[in-house]
Amino acid sequence: MKRIALFPGSFDPFTNGHLDVVRRGAVLFDEIIIAIGNNTSKNRYLPVEQMVGMIEEVFRNEPRVSVQAYKGLTADFARQVGARFLLRGLRNTTDFEYENTIAQANRHVNPELETVFLITSPALAAISSTIIREIHRFGGNVDDFVPFALPAPRSPPRLPLRRSSRVGPCFSGSPPRWARSETTP
Repeated sequence: MKRIALFPGSFDPFTNGHLDVVRRGAVLFDEIIIAIGNNTSKNRYLPVEQMVGMIEEVFRNEPRVSVQAYKGLTADFARQVGARFLLRGLRNTTDFEYENTIAQANRHVNPELETVFLITSPALAAISSTIIREIHRFGGNVDDFVPFALPAPRSPPRLPLRRSSRVGPCFSGSPPRWARSETTP
């Protein structure tokens, strides 16, 4: 029987840490499916379709690795594609706490599913998609963290200017009561 592992995540973006987990997992499994979940509670930085294409390009010479997008429960998708293993990377104890809880839930939904954890290589442990997004969003260089060039960043987020309803534009009208002196009419 073919040993198929599902490597699920939002991969927004896919990092060198993710790449390391897939390469090391390829020693353990006959096939790895990188599964990009569509988490409706998150606003994506890069579109799922674009990320699928970028990751496929990274693994174009590795026929045992494929990339698919999915919606719904990871455990159900694993069953749908015939994967009996979930591959997960752990950077630290915080990751373990979270991943252990998710593994238990997945096992409840799909009792045939076994989660396999790989400890992240120390040189890659500080990499996270969240940090990479922030660096990239503000124009920083992320080349050392991702296995491909990211598209030009969107404009950095701007804080909205807030106008107080109590204070009008400067030098127009009379000053608010709290700013008036005893002699101001």
